[in-house]
Amino acid sequence: MLQSGTHTRKQSDTSVKSVLIVEDDPDIGPFLVESIMLETPYQAMLVTDGYKALKTINSLKPNLFILDYRIPYLNGLELCDRIREMDSFKDIPVIMVSAQLPGQEVAKRNIVGMHKPLDLNEFLDTVERLMA
Repeated sequence: MLQSGTHTRKQSDTSVKSVLIVEDDPDIGPFLVESIMLETPYQAMLVTDGYKALKTINSLKPNLFILDYRIPYLNGLELCDRIREMDSFKDIPVIMVSAQLPGQEVAKRNIVGMHKPLDLNEFLDTVERLMA
């Protein structure tokens, strides 16, 4: 699932930027990965729960996190808090997606919140803006 995008973009280093998607819905997660891979120059990787995300981030070193709010083991807010406790990830942007987004908690943590069902164009524009 981790692949290079087909577009090129000027970046401060030679590596391709990456997105870690944490989504347990078997339809939505792969759709988000495919959308990012086809429509942006970024790599995307999908994991399905908070523990897998914590195991993955040090090897992937993502430039953006996309977190579902309702995921197994840790909810999206708990996962975001754990990620931001790590010095190397404290300033990495986060998009949280959910049909039942906890708005006040999302705003308090400076997370970009998006409601499901997602508008694909708005989602991709947000990814591009946060990765710039």
